[in-house]
Amino acid sequence: MSPPALAAAFAIGLVIAILVFLVVATYNDVVALQRRIDKAWANIEVVLQQRFDQLPALVDAVRGVMSFEREVLASVTTARSAFSPAAPIPDQAATSAATSRAVRTLLATVEAYPEVKSAANVLALQEEIERLEAMIADRRELYNDQVYRHNTRIGQLPGALLAGAFGWRPRVFFDAAAAADEPPPSLDAAPGSS
Repeated sequence: MSPPALAAAFAIGLVIAILVFLVVATYNDVVALQRRIDKAWANIEVVLQQRFDQLPALVDAVRGVMSFEREVLASVTTARSAFSPAAPIPDQAATSAATSRAVRTLLATVEAYPEVKSAANVLALQEEIERLEAMIADRRELYNDQVYRHNTRIGQLPGALLAGAFGWRPRVFFDAAAAADEPPPSLDAAPGSS
């Protein structure tokens, strides 16, 4: 083989090696991100299930004392019954936001009633629900960060060129519904005025 042909073969081999490296590195990055998304979602599901399990105890603890605040208790019960771990992520996000709003309304209402607020079991349940709400927010942020990284990776080169070949699709964010961060409507209401 002549020196120019050998140089050309080496250049072609080098280009092929670089392309193979880019494909393998991109594939491994995307697979790792997909696994992180799956893990982050599993962590969210655990906390959503814990909150689902705790809500009846909180409702039962305050039901006797707050019998005239039926709509507050009904909204928590309705939001809890809408939870479905098999639902698509956007539906679970909407349900989670509605449940969070209902729980915030309930906790704000509990604050207005000293006899309920001072009950030891209500305090313990309130602290547990607040802890779970904070965990959901933290885990949602982690999940959305991983989804952002994944979607960015498959949207940039060379991932965009490989996405079709490997069936990579953008993942869905765990978005809260519009107005999810608004305060509950009964925060400014006087006890018994609702």
